[in-house]
Amino acid sequence: MARRSKNQAKRNGRQGTPGWVWLLGGLVGGAVIVVVLLMRNGGDVGQLLPRPDPQARAPVASDEPVAQDAPEPRKPKYDFYDVLRDKEVVIPDAELDAQARAEAAAPPSPETPPVADGVRYLIQAGAFRSSSDAEALKARIALTGELARVESAQIEGGTIYRVRLGPYPNAASLAAAKRALGDHGIEALAIRAE
Repeated sequence: MARRSKNQAKRNGRQGTPGWVWLLGGLVGGAVIVVVLLMRNGGDVGQLLPRPDPQARAPVASDEPVAQDAPEPRKPKYDFYDVLRDKEVVIPDAELDAQARAEAAAPPSPETPPVADGVRYLIQAGAFRSSSDAEALKARIALTGELARVESAQIEGGTIYRVRLGPYPNAASLAAAKRALGDHGIEALAIRAE
């Protein structure tokens, strides 16, 4: 048997006040407080109960109900399409495919530059309030073989992190890159920026 040192506490299950004593003390204390409050009010319990209003009348059926103002609908924290600036136009898929077919059908002319009139074709794969979310999407895109970048923009007093690809020289290469992202389950927008 191990010897007990002087510093070890002796354990005794009988020390302290039992729980039922504390419960009884709390009930008695609560009852004393209630008696004191009732004595202050002259012992009239009726003061504590609600009283009917003799002046009150029931609404008449001819009275029009008062319309309450509906609460203003909550604005979403972020709407993907609101992020795009005025100089950026989202290209619908049908228009993008039509442009790509037109470019493929037309013979390339040597005097025409690949990007006409300062128009740039971009892909926006996402926009986030958190840079870590944007970096995660950029890494996911890198696994598909495409090269993406994260751009920050100040919009409505907050910072938005946009994941973008490009610029692409023409609508055909833009459509091919967008299709490649779609094949990997990444939804993206084609953008024509001026």
